[in-house]
Amino acid sequence: MRHIRDELFVFKESPLFEYRTSNNYFPVIGEGSHDARILFVGEAPGKNEALTGRPFCGAAGKFLTELIESIGLKREQVYITNIVKDRPPENRDPTPNEIELYAPFLDRQIDIIQPKVIATLGRYSMAYIMRHFDLDLELDAISKIHGKSFKANTSYGDIDIVTLYHPAAALYNGGMRETLKKDFQILKSYA
Repeated sequence: MRHIRDELFVFKESPLFEYRTSNNYFPVIGEGSHDARILFVGEAPGKNEALTGRPFCGAAGKFLTELIESIGLKREQVYITNIVKDRPPENRDPTPNEIELYAPFLDRQIDIIQPKVIATLGRYSMAYIMRHFDLDLELDAISKIHGKSFKANTSYGDIDIVTLYHPAAALYNGGMRETLKKDFQILKSYA
């Protein structure tokens, strides 16, 4: 993980590098247990995350922590990261090019942690992870497959991919809180 961190700090190939350095932001590598059974993958850091170097540390992160605790775990027992490790300007969605550039770092993190389940948070992480694990035929709109589990094969054995809405969705749409809480219960068996 240290190598990944060191590489990201000098990742000048990224179109987000100059934006990060000119704003005194940090790359957001991830945090949590390197032995985690559950790996959460978001999309890209927001402003709070880029200022601190910590994933999901704003309002969406507070809700994510609440959801993790609702299945009997502490935040420190899971690993939380994003596909894109630098903040896109104006908190815009990551571009396909940015996802392609940063994905190899995420792939290495998955190989290091070797989780039993990867929980995707939002449609961009869902699409990348599902395609990465050859689940293209199962891929659908997040509104149709949220809260579902899919079997995938890795170099270290079978895992489950669980597709979830991004916690920020609950900040903009209060009704999503209950949907996320309900969907999160699928993770209880991995706690």
